[in-house]
Amino acid sequence: MSAGRPARLAVGVVSAGRVGSVLGASLAAAGHHVVATSGVSRASVHRAGTLLPGVPLLPPDEVVQHADLALLAVPDDVLAGLVRGLASAGCFRPGQIVVHTSGAHGVAVLDPALEHGVLPLALHPAMTFTGRPEDVDRLAACCVGVTAAADDEAGWSVGEALVVEMGAEPVRIAEAVRPLYHSALAHGANHLVTLVRDCADILERAGVRPAERLIAPLLSAALDNALRHGDKALTGPVARGDAGTVRTHLRELAAVDPDLADTYRVLARRTARRAEAAGLLPSHAVDEVRDSLKEQR
Repeated sequence: MSAGRPARLAVGVVSAGRVGSVLGASLAAAGHHVVATSGVSRASVHRAGTLLPGVPLLPPDEVVQHADLALLAVPDDVLAGLVRGLASAGCFRPGQIVVHTSGAHGVAVLDPALEHGVLPLALHPAMTFTGRPEDVDRLAACCVGVTAAADDEAGWSVGEALVVEMGAEPVRIAEAVRPLYHSALAHGANHLVTLVRDCADILERAGVRPAERLIAPLLSAALDNALRHGDKALTGPVARGDAGTVRTHLRELAAVDPDLADTYRVLARRTARRAEAAGLLPSHAVDEVRDSLKEQR
């Protein structure tokens, strides 16, 4: 196998979750052969039938034993135990490529497999998946965090080549910063969903429907401006220094849901610091805005 371009590989997917099924389908589209996958839940079995048609469903140990490339697409907290169990059962073999998709882990979690002579890789798509066919196209437009052993340039090259074959863009992530890298992505993507749904819920409480139609252009523009212009994209009462409006917001939110008022207060404090550093929040208004954000009960 060339270090720059993986040969056609027999791929085993553990398991056919939202990520594993999509990566398996992308590898198949790139010319690799998905020989087996695992799945127990009804949703996993359905995804396997949709995205990996004709691929047999086998227990995880048999999936790995059949594979040249074992793709371990399981939750973060499950991964270490799975790797230890597969290694103890003798499922890994020399020359096998073992890839996991956890954003929180680098390749150290694969050390039990490394003892069997495998090539360890961590490939984490910076994308949220639903497990539906359109996710294959989404994968082709995203970046994938690649981690290999620090001194294994051939391993880095193989990981990057696999990502390129799936149509995505590889980004090297050092082992030591994988947890920080993953926390940044989770903070941005996961909490963004929570923030958007909180916004929609508040509007619906106010009788505004459909809330999603109202906020979609606003939030889309805010995200685009933030990515293009950074902190200069900040707008609203905090960035303008409208402390009275901030107090009104906190009062209204507290009446609906005190937790939402607390969330608003925390985010507004961070917004104020960013707005001040960016030169948006007038110096004479900084203290007044901060006072408006003090705990109110």
